[in-house]
Amino acid sequence: MVKAFLRSLQKEDILNILGGKRGRITIHEVAAAAAVSISTASKALNDTGRMGSETRERVKRIAAEIGYRPNALARGLLSKRSFTIGLLTNDTYGRFTLPVMAGISDALVDHGVSVFLCAIEDDPALAQIHVDAMLDKQVDGIIATGKRLDRRLPVDLSNLHVPVVYAFTEGTQNSVTFRSDDEQGARLAVEWLVRIGRRRIAHITGPEEFFSVRERAGAYHEVAGHREPVLYGVWSESWGHDAVEQLWKRSGEKPDALFCGNDQIARGAVDALRERGVKVPHDVSVIGFDNWEIVAAQTRPPLTTVDMELKELGRQAGLTVLALAEGRPVEPGVRKLPCRLIVRQSCGGKAPRDENKRMSKGARRCAISGGVS
Repeated sequence: MVKAFLRSLQKEDILNILGGKRGRITIHEVAAAAAVSISTASKALNDTGRMGSETRERVKRIAAEIGYRPNALARGLLSKRSFTIGLLTNDTYGRFTLPVMAGISDALVDHGVSVFLCAIEDDPALAQIHVDAMLDKQVDGIIATGKRLDRRLPVDLSNLHVPVVYAFTEGTQNSVTFRSDDEQGARLAVEWLVRIGRRRIAHITGPEEFFSVRERAGAYHEVAGHREPVLYGVWSESWGHDAVEQLWKRSGEKPDALFCGNDQIARGAVDALRERGVKVPHDVSVIGFDNWEIVAAQTRPPLTTVDMELKELGRQAGLTVLALAEGRPVEPGVRKLPCRLIVRQSCGGKAPRDENKRMSKGARRCAISGGVS
């Protein structure tokens, strides 16, 4: 049928349709090729109206064969949507935002929705400029993300006329917020160290004023007790190196495991242990947090670490803001997504495959119970 349709056209029309003049194929050509009315073609392509499933599928197939692409502007005017989502972040380094954005894009690409990224640093004036630009572009919604869980972005997003979802940053009251379950992730790490026979587990972490640091330290104490100290410091390799020096200068027994607050600290700790002739993981097991591939994979030995599942977090945030944009009901509140333990050579033992499978199922349960309704 498509070949017959093309044969019936003038040469100029054929060139336009096949891209010879790069002309946009319209719904009129689709209707003519499928031998249906323009109204029927429109309803088939938009999954509206009453018609046989065979006709609907035939119109869609022919539209794809002749290269029809719906006009985004017309689509937006009809649906009163722009099919764009704004992503606002103060994580200009991208350490946390990039995996979150990858998850958002994965969730929205099949729905024909694009992501409009704006980096605001920590500048309230710049943040407001970007929010106004998003609203001028008539985004369907905004996802706010950042570089820590317990800080809000430097701009008020509470009274906008578009839905706002928060991911890996503190949300406003009665908002929808997605965050990793740091307590559960820390428990996974320390329980694994106990399972492989470690008993003197020290915890080297970041600044105590961070909410995530306190959550992880609390879980560490619950599993390992208070035999070894928590060493609070900064998020750097040099702090991991210095913390090991402090621990090994003490009298008495030395730790046989280190649970570190992030992968940079863990890498510094591994380097310090090597300099002292302490073998990892034979003498001391080391676990980090974040699963920052560029750090974890290049540590020697490669680093066992906790993955915060930021891509899944972004995916859930994307699906939720899409649901809100479409007018579907979503319960406000904080959704905690479970972390996952990635076992490499720095702690010894075999990967807890069953545990990771359970956590993957847990993530799916969280997505079902904590997502859109």
